[in-house]
Amino acid sequence: MRFFRPGAAASVALVALPVVALVQAAMWGAGDLWPHLVRHVLPQAAVETALLLAGVGAVVAGVGAGTAWLVSCYRFPGRRVLSWALILPLALPTYVSAYAWLDVMHPAGPVQSGLRALLGLTDPRDIPLPEMRSLGGCVLVMGSVLYPYAYLAARAAFDTQGADLLRAGRSLGAGGWRLLRSVGLPMAWPAIAAGTTLALLETLNDVGAAEFLGVRTLTVSVYVTWITRSSLEGAAQIALALLVLVGLLLALDGWARARARGGQAVREMVRPDLAPLPAGRGLLAALLCAVPAFLGFVVPGGYLLWAAWRRVAEFGLPPALGAWIANSVLLSAICTALVLPSALLLASNARGDGRPERRGVLDRALLRLSMFGYALPGGIAAVGMIVVLGAMDEMTEGLARWVPALSGTVGAVVLAYYVRFLAVPAAGLDAAYLRIQPQVDWSARSLGAGPWKTLTRIHLPQLLPALSASALLVFLDAMKELPATLLLRPFNRETLATALYAEAARGTYEEGAVAALALVVVSLPVIILLATGGRSRKTPSIRGAQRDPVGPAKEHSP
Repeated sequence: MRFFRPGAAASVALVALPVVALVQAAMWGAGDLWPHLVRHVLPQAAVETALLLAGVGAVVAGVGAGTAWLVSCYRFPGRRVLSWALILPLALPTYVSAYAWLDVMHPAGPVQSGLRALLGLTDPRDIPLPEMRSLGGCVLVMGSVLYPYAYLAARAAFDTQGADLLRAGRSLGAGGWRLLRSVGLPMAWPAIAAGTTLALLETLNDVGAAEFLGVRTLTVSVYVTWITRSSLEGAAQIALALLVLVGLLLALDGWARARARGGQAVREMVRPDLAPLPAGRGLLAALLCAVPAFLGFVVPGGYLLWAAWRRVAEFGLPPALGAWIANSVLLSAICTALVLPSALLLASNARGDGRPERRGVLDRALLRLSMFGYALPGGIAAVGMIVVLGAMDEMTEGLARWVPALSGTVGAVVLAYYVRFLAVPAAGLDAAYLRIQPQVDWSARSLGAGPWKTLTRIHLPQLLPALSASALLVFLDAMKELPATLLLRPFNRETLATALYAEAARGTYEEGAVAALALVVVSLPVIILLATGGRSRKTPSIRGAQRDPVGPAKEHSP
């Protein structure tokens, strides 16, 4: 769909602006810091970052795909409740979950205090529990919060794959692990890879949880270099090393997607039959699905509720709480409304005529380049935008009054959000397009449908599940974004994330718990609506979505 290439190129150009500014700052900035970074900072930070990515990736892919397979293909006690409860950890920012877990596992916290009281012990050293301030603790906390990225993508794939293939596999005696390995994973792999990639990019972007849990990642090194040395140039040089890791992740993601060669015909996109599990296995499946939701949401969320209740009972609600909520929702809604159309143009243009081997090099490059903004730490992306606006101010006298004002407005925050989160719907929609047979496009063109009509009347009804999931993820990510909001928000306009950060920085955790709990409460309705609403037994088919005489494609490979 080359018709959409100008819009796709414009979106990528906007994403590239802060990246170009960072490269310029790194290459032409102060060079005396680079040898020190190479000798003393980058090696350790690179190793810890790689280990963290490997651990989080394994947790996210394993937990996300495994729980999605159970709730999509089997019937067991509590399946309906657990199917949406597994999404709840997305409502918690990683840094909030890290704060809560550290207090929960602290020697004076509820876990160790309860165990000592139960066992009649007085010395905290008598209970050797795992140390949360470690690489393993960071993997556990971040994996328990980020696994829904892979869960949502995998479940969407399992719910819309060919049910006949699963029936055929079961009729041949395949079941359990063999059916998952031979049928489920090969069909859902592009979606699982996309969800896991997004979780890993979110891991690279995180600074609060990693720093709080004692893991010195490349992103933490960026902030330390920036804050302690006041060197934007040095921070930009470390950020370039981060971009190398991002390129590797995107290359692996692209390789995984390239192995997919289209999906099932549209008429066969029905949810698989639910196979009942025996009593013992059913309870085990329920336990396996309940543990991630318990660790990722119930424990940290329950602790936040308790801490917030203590604060409200003593001092009442913060008077500015309503303004914090309104600012957060407004910024997130504007970002979501701008990002989704741009991502749809990028994915549609990269699709070509529906065959992966026929996608042009330029179109695929535009799609991949659009994802680099997600890997930039939010604060660095914001500084890149400030550098760009400053350069525009110097080059164009007509903007001399307008540009400085933009850096402290809602528009500046939205621009930074756009750069950061365009990758979320772009990756999801690209994976969803792989499940639409190319024969659909060929039939539409043979009946005179142009690119725009094909997109709006044929593709969109089939992309609605992916669009809904993308809207949820963008909205929640924007709600939780902290560094960019801190640097670019208008003065005296706090969001829930910045209010929480300010209270945590002052050491008044119970004050921040109110903002953290409000952040969770505002996010929950969006998650519940997506998890429980709009799920029909069959995804929209061409005949059900529009009245054009374009029938479903026959089932054969292109």
